[in-house]
Amino acid sequence: MTDSPSFADRLVAWQKTAGRRDLPWQNSRDPYRVWLSEIMLQQTQVATVIPYYQRFLARFPDIRALAAAAVGTVMEHWAGLGYYARARNLHRCAQEIVACHAGRFPATAAALEELPGIGRSTAAAVAAFAFGERAAILDGNVKRVLCRHFAIDGFPGAAAVHRQLWQLAENLLPQHDIEAYTQGLMDLGAGICTRRRPVCERCPLTVDCQARQQGRQAVLPAARPRSALPERTATFVLLRDGGRLLLERRPPIGLWGGLLAPPEGAVDAVLIRLGLRARACRPLPPLRHTLTHFRLTLEPVLCDVEASPRLAEPGYEWVALEQAATAGVPTPIGKLLRQVASAAD
Repeated sequence: MTDSPSFADRLVAWQKTAGRRDLPWQNSRDPYRVWLSEIMLQQTQVATVIPYYQRFLARFPDIRALAAAAVGTVMEHWAGLGYYARARNLHRCAQEIVACHAGRFPATAAALEELPGIGRSTAAAVAAFAFGERAAILDGNVKRVLCRHFAIDGFPGAAAVHRQLWQLAENLLPQHDIEAYTQGLMDLGAGICTRRRPVCERCPLTVDCQARQQGRQAVLPAARPRSALPERTATFVLLRDGGRLLLERRPPIGLWGGLLAPPEGAVDAVLIRLGLRARACRPLPPLRHTLTHFRLTLEPVLCDVEASPRLAEPGYEWVALEQAATAGVPTPIGKLLRQVASAAD
């Protein structure tokens, strides 16, 4: 195994000359901006995150603004980014920081990890970038770099492999330049040691990368053991009142928690619950959407309803048809609503 200083020194030198330095959350020690970017970057590529990050920061410029906002408003600004539990935890975390820490982020990885939605690797990244703490990260990109460089077999999510990778990540930490080292690991995994077609000739660690020596870049890290995703079906009732659609604020937990969506359930039951009368109903083509743990088939039904001065239950709102797809709805619902709006033109 390559000794730690050699690995770290090469990575730091490479990052300072070839790494990313112009991302909107870089060149700042503001823990709020670092934390927000780290949460958004979980399971999401940089190019996708940047516009969301900029819009979110414009609406919630600091931790107090985020803590004071309604969770529904937070969810609306997160809509489309996916993995919505991140947004709910983001809001909870902001409220806890304001309530329990006087609006100031704890300055150590150990204390940050105690907050809602902040895991060990995210806590280390915030501590390193915002406070200069010497702490190890282990996100998906870093796992890939380490598995390849040291030819570590087994699925990285398996408990034994996961422990091995954490131990390695800790052992490789440099004594200095922790920010450049941490950023270098991220940059290397994102732009050089990519999942497919790694650019080994540009890697600062290629000379002793065991995966390259063994010709195993394509098989390391090992893939997650595959199993068939379960199938689920859900009926969504699109209630149209002229040029408006009725949307429901979904419960704060569960699928698409806190976002807006058409009411879900059997058509007759939805109409009775809301005290509405349908003039005509027709099924729309089903829409399939793959989530992390299952595949969902949306079976939409479009109902034209008689105007109602008020609804029988709270938590619903009429939204202009042309605005419904951008009103803080999940990605597949937005696709569905755009189709409905287009057909109505």
